[in-house]
Amino acid sequence: MTPETAVAFKQLHHASLTANALDTKTKELIAVACGVTRLCEGCIVHHTKAAKTAGATLQELHEMLDVCTMMNGGPATIYGKKAVDAFGM
Repeated sequence: MTPETAVAFKQLHHASLTANALDTKTKELIAVACGVTRLCEGCIVHHTKAAKTAGATLQELHEMLDVCTMMNGGPATIYGKKAVDAFGM
C-alpha cells in the first residue's frame, strides 16, 4: 500500500467510526460483525478491542454474534469465537 492510500484509509476509518447517529460502540460492533462474516481475523481482533474500549459488554458481543450466525451460518460460529477470545485480551 502506498503512503497516500494508507493515509486515506486511516481517514476513512476515523470518519466511519466517529459517533454521529450511531455511537462508536455500535459502529465497532458492526465492524466486528463484518469481520466475522468476511473471515478477517485482523479485523475481528482490532474492532473487538475497540468495541470493548467503547463500552461494549460481553453480552452485547454474544448477541451480535448470534445475529452473525443467523445471517452467515457455520463459519460465523468459528470466527465469532475469535471475537470472544479478543474481548478477553
